[in-house]
Amino acid sequence: MTKLEFTSNPRPTIGVELELGLVDAETMALRSSVSELLQSLPQSEVACYKPELMQCTVEINTGVCETVAEAEADLREKLRAAQEMADQLGLRLWWGSTHPFSLWKDQQVTPDPRYLALVNLLQELARRMVTFGLHVHVGVDSGDKAVMICDRIMQHLPTLLALTCSSPSWENRATGLQSHRSKILEGLPTAGLPTLMRNWSEYVWLVNHMVDTGFINTIREIWWDVRPHHNFGTVEVRVCDMPGNLTDTIAMAGLIQCLVTALSAEIDEGTYQHDCHPVMVRQNKWRACRFGTKAELVDSYTHDVQTLGQITQRLTRWLRPVAQSLHCEEQLEHIQVMADGPSWADRQDEILARTGDRRAIVRELTDASRID
Repeated sequence: MTKLEFTSNPRPTIGVELELGLVDAETMALRSSVSELLQSLPQSEVACYKPELMQCTVEINTGVCETVAEAEADLREKLRAAQEMADQLGLRLWWGSTHPFSLWKDQQVTPDPRYLALVNLLQELARRMVTFGLHVHVGVDSGDKAVMICDRIMQHLPTLLALTCSSPSWENRATGLQSHRSKILEGLPTAGLPTLMRNWSEYVWLVNHMVDTGFINTIREIWWDVRPHHNFGTVEVRVCDMPGNLTDTIAMAGLIQCLVTALSAEIDEGTYQHDCHPVMVRQNKWRACRFGTKAELVDSYTHDVQTLGQITQRLTRWLRPVAQSLHCEEQLEHIQVMADGPSWADRQDEILARTGDRRAIVRELTDASRID
């Protein structure tokens, strides 16, 4: 069996990954132009811009940052460069987790051996992966702790999803869901909520078992909503839809950094492991994907049903001292604004109701998300 070494991080560093859609500036449809975009971007930063499974997607990554303010400055610079090149190529950057009208069958797979092998293995489940998400990495100091945090943070994943829902449409039609992306991902054999793991050794055994039995080809084919990342030495939270602008994205990054840091401190202090039943997490995740910021979720401690606003009020009160230590109080406070307002899915639906034109959704929101 392969031995996986976890790269210890002594501090809760943060890294942010954005998956953005590429749309034609005239038609507002998705366009398979990532190769053109990557060739035009600064070669000194090329490692921070990556293709994804579909050529209508560009991934933009920060470096390893100490604070969310540093991550924001990093992203702002890279987004400006990508936006400038996109303008020259007749493209726009789409901040949403599904496209309002483009069809998955029209999108082109990136001609990379890994991606082609995935499509060969997963067939239509891979081909319909025309979705875009936000991934946040937070550094932790051991593999055992990373696994424990993945377990403890599960009860909060529905809240993170509800705050970011931005995928109400699929295949040029309304789905009735606020996050259709989350349901598409759950169709994959190694996506959705992670399995229960007790320590790093059990996680390593599980990964090796899946590779040895041919269930996956590499560890990179585990797409859980939260997972340890041994090379980076992080807990990677992947449940979020793609928020509609940089402000909300950075607020979510701050919330996740605070959550991981707080849970890490609890583990160090020897706090008793609260048992949150997996059925309750799945129930809450369904409500989050269906209703977004209007979701009413079951509190895992009291079993009371609470609004998202009530849940985030309690969460931000708990995390405020951590936010002060991490210098992200402003970002944490913005979470309440997100919880009390319309979701990004609601905003897409409002534009459609007002204009009757799905192209207007893309036009208005790509205008609004531009980096100054």
